Amino acid sequence: MVDVQGKWALITGASRGVGYQTAKFMAEQGCNLILHSRSLEHTANLEQEVKALGVEAYSVQAELGNHQEVLAMLDEIEAKGTQVDIVFNNAAVQIAYRTNYWNTPVEDFEASFRINFISAVTICNRLIPKMIERGFGRVINTTSGIKNEPEQAGYAASKAALDKFTKDLASRLEGTNVMINLTDPGWCRTDLGGPNAPNAVETVIPGICVGAFVDDKKSGRFLHAQAFTGMSLEEAVAKAETMEATPYTI
Repeated sequence: MVDVQGKWALITGASRGVGYQTAKFMAEQGCNLILHSRSLEHTANLEQEVKALGVEAYSVQAELGNHQEVLAMLDEIEAKGTQVDIVFNNAAVQIAYRTNYWNTPVEDFEASFRINFISAVTICNRLIPKMIERGFGRVINTTSGIKNEPEQAGYAASKAALDKFTKDLASRLEGTNVMINLTDPGWCRTDLGGPNAPNAVETVIPGICVGAFVDDKKSGRFLHAQAFTGMSLEEAVAKAETMEATPYTI
């Protein structure tokens, strides 16, 4: 199991919901944090909370739908000299629920892809090569289990694109100590999931983070957070490493 003490993790969408749970859990394991949100004020309190746990942390801001802001955020991290060891591409938006899905506006797809897919790809493409050079890295991309709901076509399609990107890239990381995997928090009571979701957001722990701790050099796994609820981190890692890793190889 990976010891994350002293390593640096970038968490997008860290200010609330699943991102907040991820940040607190990783800090409890001794991991230093880069906390992303759309505004620095959104993570100000969280930054103090995790520092109180004895780790280093700082905040960055970017509107993920704006490619130039994503690049500027990455430039800032690089300028600080931070070597990012772990990435949680957590941030996402669900634009709307279109009952008349035949008339879904193209803007739904454009915004969904910019925020949910292109920003994550940009982060991966900037940071993973450096991880390979240093000989260590973990990337956890957050997907969704939504299916058979054309009412949410923009969101679902953007997540499907992220799945394909992650699986394809996984095939190129074999033999390295850089791993990329997918996670799904399940339907949780968050600002995104809404008040009627069946799961409390706390149930994502430890499963949402387990991809940062697996250590068998296998990428392309789908790690559903709800499958690990109630487990210790050690138990979750052991279970995750029994799951088949299925990157696309052709």
